[in-house]
Amino acid sequence: MNTSLSWIKAYVPDLAVTAQEYTDAMTLSGTKVEGYRQMDAHLEKIVVGEILSIEKHPDADKLIVCQVNVGEQTVQIVTGADNVREGHKVPVVLDGGSVAAGHQKGAESNGIRIKKGKLRGVESFGMMCSIEELGATREMYPEAPENGIYIFPEDAKAGEDAVELLGLRDVVFEYEVTSNRVDCFSVTGIAREAAATFGCSFCPPQVTPTGNEEDANEYITVEVREEELCPRYCARVVKNVKIGPSPVWMQRRLASVGIRPINNLVDVTNYVMEEYGQPMHSYDLDTIAGRRIVVRRAEEGETFVTLDGQERKLDPSVLMICDGEKSIGIAGIMGGENSMITENVQTVLLEAANFNGTNIRKSGKKVGLRTDASGKFEKGLDPNNAMAAMDRACQLLEEMGAGEVVGGAVDVYPRKREEVRVPFRPDSINRLLGTSLTREEMLAYLERVELRLDSETEEIVAPTFRQDILRSADVAEEVARFFGYDNIPTTLPRGEATTGKLPFKLRIEQIARDMAEYCGFHQGMCYSFESPKVFDRLRLEKDDAGRRAVEILNPLGEDYSIMRTLPLNGMLTSLATNYNRRNKDVRLYELGNIYLPKELPLTELPEERMQFTLGMYGEGDFYTMKGVVEEFLEKVGLDQKLSFQPEAGKPFLHPGRQAKLLYRERELGYLGEVHPEVAETYGIGTRAYVAVLDMPEVVKEATFERKYTGIARFPAMTRDISILVPKKILAGEIEEIIEKQGGRYLESYHLFDLYEGSQIKPGCKSLAYSITFRAKDKTLEEAEVSTAMEKILSQLEEIGVELRK
Repeated sequence: MNTSLSWIKAYVPDLAVTAQEYTDAMTLSGTKVEGYRQMDAHLEKIVVGEILSIEKHPDADKLIVCQVNVGEQTVQIVTGADNVREGHKVPVVLDGGSVAAGHQKGAESNGIRIKKGKLRGVESFGMMCSIEELGATREMYPEAPENGIYIFPEDAKAGEDAVELLGLRDVVFEYEVTSNRVDCFSVTGIAREAAATFGCSFCPPQVTPTGNEEDANEYITVEVREEELCPRYCARVVKNVKIGPSPVWMQRRLASVGIRPINNLVDVTNYVMEEYGQPMHSYDLDTIAGRRIVVRRAEEGETFVTLDGQERKLDPSVLMICDGEKSIGIAGIMGGENSMITENVQTVLLEAANFNGTNIRKSGKKVGLRTDASGKFEKGLDPNNAMAAMDRACQLLEEMGAGEVVGGAVDVYPRKREEVRVPFRPDSINRLLGTSLTREEMLAYLERVELRLDSETEEIVAPTFRQDILRSADVAEEVARFFGYDNIPTTLPRGEATTGKLPFKLRIEQIARDMAEYCGFHQGMCYSFESPKVFDRLRLEKDDAGRRAVEILNPLGEDYSIMRTLPLNGMLTSLATNYNRRNKDVRLYELGNIYLPKELPLTELPEERMQFTLGMYGEGDFYTMKGVVEEFLEKVGLDQKLSFQPEAGKPFLHPGRQAKLLYRERELGYLGEVHPEVAETYGIGTRAYVAVLDMPEVVKEATFERKYTGIARFPAMTRDISILVPKKILAGEIEEIIEKQGGRYLESYHLFDLYEGSQIKPGCKSLAYSITFRAKDKTLEEAEVSTAMEKILSQLEEIGVELRK
């Protein structure tokens, strides 16, 4: 956003500050000034000169000698310009003066000093200036000749300050306006802030009613079919239009902010857009079929030619302005070639509407077009500003004689935006800011920016153009910025000291990291984006649920086109990278999400589940990985009723070296050796092992509750048994029987020997357990322990286990 200081002073007449003072104060009050440009930089001793006579140079065919009246004297100037004539009034830089630019390299930054001298033997006491030499451009001053000296209008007076006459005694400020301050994307909005910052009066434009005895509703009807996308649509009619140049003062103001003056009609709509922050558009009413405006969505496959002559492809997400037969404009972006204003226009329809900012932004990307108007609409404008801007435009057109304004207006505004009310709590504001301001002082600051107090409800009422005022903290910010951030005293934070700790879920994750690193694993981080080819590399069946993945709409490429449903691809890729770089012993872990869609195509966000993934190769085997998993689960309180069920059903794991992890019949994850074919596919030339734990399931069962048990007062009785077990029976089944049949005196048990060899029955294995019994309140008798042991052995015999002799 750019504004000139002179334009600001039009609404803040008491403002008397230097450019640097303005920059510093506005930035401190919250309207950040990025920088400024002094338009009259390096312009010194430049006046209006009237050419009295012109003679040919005696020794140069392309030079002329001019006698120029510069007010108090007549000076001789030699020039090579071929566009000057006697009686012309031109800008003249006198001896000792300077211009901003010229033909010398680097002159634009330092200026050029002009001194009297001789040109081919003839004295010259100054220089006539082109518009470029004055630091301006033909974009800003379209009346300037393309190559030659700038010519002033006939009413210019010799000796008058040429820089002042051109409007170059000004400063243009560039602002960095945050998106929540939509009101500051206008000159009046910036002026309001300047008035509040410097304690001056704010004098907005005085708009007087316009319009003849007719009614605009007889000329045009408006139908808005998409009220959510177009909350308000205002229209007025101007007839007997006369296209011509706009006033010089308007051209200068537009030029100062980088807008090229075109004609009175275009300049007025641009001027109001900058002044009020409300884009407008004008249509030739005679081109509007049926004298009817319809605001609707584009049709599927529709094409439209915009004012720049480009054909745009549309779809129903784009909002269109249409007449009774056809589309005539892309709402909020650009009008159509079929309704453009020409020099033959007789009657103009003026549009000032309010559009949904998000839709305008998306539509601009869809059609590949972004304009000054769409840039403002994208930020979400105040619908209550539309009619005010319309009336201002009509006033300006009428004042400059550009046409006859028809009375009345069409205003489609079904749901009016109301003012926002925020509780006013002075004590709370002082506590937040660390100040001791009185209620009256706060209200004085708030009134500067039109935030008024409703004394009945004790609420601050914010005008609708202040869309950033939503809560009490926003009111406190207004007080702070006008009191002065540098005036707020430094205070120590106050509050009650409490013991900080991580949430339960994060504590579990931290234990997972600590345990993995204690066991020699290093943390890895893998992409959440993957290729669909991963499923084939992991040998998943065609109907496997793991293949139901979320597809990325704008992927970086096919290799990153879906969200992962399994964490193994990244882990195996990392293991393969290390293996191929000859790292002999590698252990990695990752805590990362997988993304499981609830249904496809997506109607809601997918489920994100944290997975604790371990991977290793080199030193260690299946039981090493199993021990790491058991270590972690024990740390988080899952040290009992933990079982490993063979044949986890994972096609990417070795069929004979995999296990499903169960806890109280709840599946927590799986582990095993990577299938040889999968390992070969990834380029891992050795046995690799992985484990995956589903953290949400682990968190459900985890606990940090620990119960204290006193030192045993009575002796324990231990029994060792050696049994022959069929190989198909798991040790876990044996231990489950020991737990169930051991009775209330069973204290512990552990497997201390496993033997397979020729000395035992074929198809069997020998297991040896040490079983401990203890009573808390007495010394156990032999009969009590024997009874428990008999129950255990009896149950073992039923499943085919024999006591080894």
